[in-house]
Amino acid sequence: MIQEYQIRTLPQDAANEQSIKQFISHEKGLDIRTIKAIRILKRSIDARHRTIFINLQVRVFINEQPEDDEFKHTEYPNVEGKPGVIVVGAGPGGLFAALRLIELGLCPVVIERGKNVRERKSDLALISRNQKIDPESNYSFGEGGAGAYSDGKLYTRSKKRGNVDKILNVFCQHGASTNILMDAHPHIGTDKLPRVIENMRNTILNCGGEVHFQTRMEGLIIKKNKIIGIETNTGKTFYGPVILATGHSARDVYRWLFAHCVPIEAKGIAVGVRLEHPSKLIDQIQYHNKNGRGKYLPAAEYSFVQQIDGRGVYSFCMCPGGFVVPAASGPHQLVVNGMSPSNRGTQWSNAGMVVELRTEDILHPDLQMQYCESFPNSAETQTCELINKMPTSTNDVHPLAIMHFQEQIEQLCWMQGNMRQTAPAQRMIDFTRKKLSYDLPPTSYSPGVISSPLHFWLPKFIGERLSKGFQQFGKNSRGFLTNEAIMIAIETRTSAPIRIIRDKDTLQHLTIEGLFPCGEGAGYAGGIVSAGMDGERCAEAAAAYLNR
Repeated sequence: MIQEYQIRTLPQDAANEQSIKQFISHEKGLDIRTIKAIRILKRSIDARHRTIFINLQVRVFINEQPEDDEFKHTEYPNVEGKPGVIVVGAGPGGLFAALRLIELGLCPVVIERGKNVRERKSDLALISRNQKIDPESNYSFGEGGAGAYSDGKLYTRSKKRGNVDKILNVFCQHGASTNILMDAHPHIGTDKLPRVIENMRNTILNCGGEVHFQTRMEGLIIKKNKIIGIETNTGKTFYGPVILATGHSARDVYRWLFAHCVPIEAKGIAVGVRLEHPSKLIDQIQYHNKNGRGKYLPAAEYSFVQQIDGRGVYSFCMCPGGFVVPAASGPHQLVVNGMSPSNRGTQWSNAGMVVELRTEDILHPDLQMQYCESFPNSAETQTCELINKMPTSTNDVHPLAIMHFQEQIEQLCWMQGNMRQTAPAQRMIDFTRKKLSYDLPPTSYSPGVISSPLHFWLPKFIGERLSKGFQQFGKNSRGFLTNEAIMIAIETRTSAPIRIIRDKDTLQHLTIEGLFPCGEGAGYAGGIVSAGMDGERCAEAAAAYLNR
């Protein structure tokens, strides 16, 4: 017999399978000897009060053993010689698009500008060691995309966009822990995710698909408003319809689309800092216990959101027990992001703390930054010239305006950091009081930090809202506003600064046949899971296009 129960228990009673069996036996009046196995279907922590509870949805096998695996398998047939679809980008959008194409009997040809996920790791280490960014292999570019070495969190609110469970099961099939199927905020971890990504690539190759690393798309081949292929930096041309899943940092792609009159539009983002606390302090605050999390609870998470002067100020991509990392994708940029290993065991916890920036806000006087003359290369200079000619109507913001603002503030941050990856930083209370921090607490950010008056050089539109938001968060959560916390600048890559316009039904570009803008880089996703779901949808749309 199989029974399912919703139970609410103390952390020590939810610590392992045997203790859960004992709890169920006592609560439900079952003979523990008859409970042959249990499966946790859903697990969440209720930390709203002083006594912490674990909520579990449990499947109990009474006098019988489970016969099936803990996750659902997907069958991937051999597609060698089948019609091909080009997938540009091997992030979550591209990888899940490729796997779904195989399911549908089509051959994916994956084009990735960066290196494979293992080789990327060496280039990431050089950022801290040599203070230099490889523009083709960094925290944004390479197999696995930005998510591969930026935490591996799998939480999404985008359930209306597709089957979240399908994405999680595919991860499990390729080596992820089945814990991600049950946890309210599933997380693989930066130490485990690379192997999962390798396994996904091997599935693509074993089924007859192609994966080409260090191959950058130089341009789309468009004939009579129809995509027939792409050109690459290697000189090789690939033919077929294109799923464009380049991620939110492929600015050269955005420039190419704009220069070749492929309709795109500006899209709002959020801009702010990485805020880092001692993880023990966050545990004490969130678990209402001066001793912290204790033996049976994980590193604590938090989530804050507040409307400040008509714009949202909120926490983003919270990384308990994690690191702050240098996430620039080219020279003369300084960008930070966060990540956590699977055990979330470091002494720090960080989150993006950002201010909502709408497209019309780019015309606000506080955001009119003038650093064009300091840009060192022609691509940025060209963009400056385009933006300087942009219309002043809030209804007609230049498509590249938000991206240009990103570039400017990232370069300004780099200059504040002594033109290295040394990040400008400030203590949290000092920022709210507009005081320079004369010393800084220890930090996980390995390239190092330098004391800087963020309150002075951040645009007032962002800085003043952040300050008010911090003060409100401190009132809501006692102890959160503290000088033990350090603000590390700057967080700008919260989402894509443009949207590649597509039809809501066919997912094709509105004006160009055979082009399927996909995932976070196209403006249609916000994380690993939602990008994966959008990748599957784009694969289905490409299959329908070929069948037609």
